[in-house]
Amino acid sequence: MTKKLFTRRSFLGKTAAAVAAPIILPAHVLGRDGAVAPSERITMGFIGLGGQGSGHLFGGSWTYVAGGYLGRKEVQVAAVCDLWKQRREDAAERVNRHYAHLTGQDSYDGCPAYLDFRELLARSDIDAVLMALPYHWHASMAILAAQSGKDVYSEKPVALTVEEGRLLSDTMRRYGRVYQAGTQQRSEAEYGGKFQQAWKLVRNGFIGEVKEIYSFSPGGGFSANMQNTRPTEHPEPEGFSWDLYLGPGPWQPYTGGNAHCGLFSYGDPNWGPHHFDFVQWVLEKDYTGPEAIGYEEGHAVLYYPGGLKVHCCAHPTVTTGASGGACFVGTEGHIAVDREAIVATPESILQREIRPQDEHPYKSPMHANNFIECIRSRRKTICDAETAHRSMSLVLLAGIATQIRDYARWDAAKECFPDHEEANRHLGYVPRPGWRT
Repeated sequence: MTKKLFTRRSFLGKTAAAVAAPIILPAHVLGRDGAVAPSERITMGFIGLGGQGSGHLFGGSWTYVAGGYLGRKEVQVAAVCDLWKQRREDAAERVNRHYAHLTGQDSYDGCPAYLDFRELLARSDIDAVLMALPYHWHASMAILAAQSGKDVYSEKPVALTVEEGRLLSDTMRRYGRVYQAGTQQRSEAEYGGKFQQAWKLVRNGFIGEVKEIYSFSPGGGFSANMQNTRPTEHPEPEGFSWDLYLGPGPWQPYTGGNAHCGLFSYGDPNWGPHHFDFVQWVLEKDYTGPEAIGYEEGHAVLYYPGGLKVHCCAHPTVTTGASGGACFVGTEGHIAVDREAIVATPESILQREIRPQDEHPYKSPMHANNFIECIRSRRKTICDAETAHRSMSLVLLAGIATQIRDYARWDAAKECFPDHEEANRHLGYVPRPGWRT
């Protein structure tokens, strides 16, 4: 016998039709014995089921909840989507098997698998989507999801150009959607709270005035990545759409080896956001962005008022910071932090007491929990769309500096280079016909 769990949106309608007949419902339907009532569950769809996407869905090192989102009592996984047939079918089968076991049924078919993400977004019974996609798809699909009334958790990179990042943020605000970027280092439980500790120490002046920052990442961005020679074109695999994979990116033939996440990118647009997000997090109270970009001694540099420089490379002597972090050099010492460690010179800085009246960051014990809680409360997440756009802009500006290898003034309010046309040409690209959002 095949049965489906009630969804949050359909629960009241379905039960209203049945009130005339006396029925006995199991505890999980009524929300008893620790279960969450169907009317309170958040229905989610998962788009992109590779290592990162399936880790969120089924449990991974960054989810901190056994079983991932599927293991959350307050969430019902209603759909999965991937361009690779085996991935989506395996994921759907695993989700359906889980809910069949949970409800004590022989089978369950409430989680279909989609090839085309637009079919999933068209469903009015889905509240939110989590997306782990090829890099060039993140901004466009998040925008389409918002226009479809969905809240969005997006993995990095949240955008591959400054222009689409701005459109992403504006769209989330226009449609009133909750957005969370996958920059989980901001949340306390992730990596032992080292990043929040470093944030407090730097923001409260315990290393003095910040003079230099090392991001440990060169930046990156969008590249057309067209073949110089005509490659051998391969037929599409069964149950796969190369046109959907390309999406807004420029056309090129499927070769059997070019369906990878970084197809239209260069540099470090996926790992770099962790480094630059921490830099922006520390600076965002005073600066929405740099006042200029440049290229010095083989690496990009972001220039801020007062002589502050962000070097888009490793620190010459400090190694801590290479694993998703940064090094902050002040007039009274330095702090470097990454996922492995937090170090300081002098070491006594790490023992400084943070007082209640000092600056404290947004309280978020767990990144995934923060997303779920904000869906309910409708407040901003710890890394909402505007915040994520500002952080990603640093990655992209550093990437532009590596391309032009020149000094260029940056207007952070207008998001353009006032007097450098070559740099401005890197701020966006024209999507393929039919894919403009």
